[in-house]
Amino acid sequence: MDLQVLWDALLALVPPVFVGGIFWVMMRGILRADSKERKVYQEMEAQIRAEREAKAGK
Repeated sequence: MDLQVLWDALLALVPPVFVGGIFWVMMRGILRADSKERKVYQEMEAQIRAEREAKAGK
């Protein structure tokens, strides 16, 4: 096998790997932001429930 053919094949893989890496970073950021947002909403709902229970208890 000619070394030039091997080199060309490896260089042809660079763009898809680069685009795949960018996609992976973006999706990871989106999913992490979503999980953090869900956690914040759960904390807010728990606080609201606690305030309502405190008002109902008075």
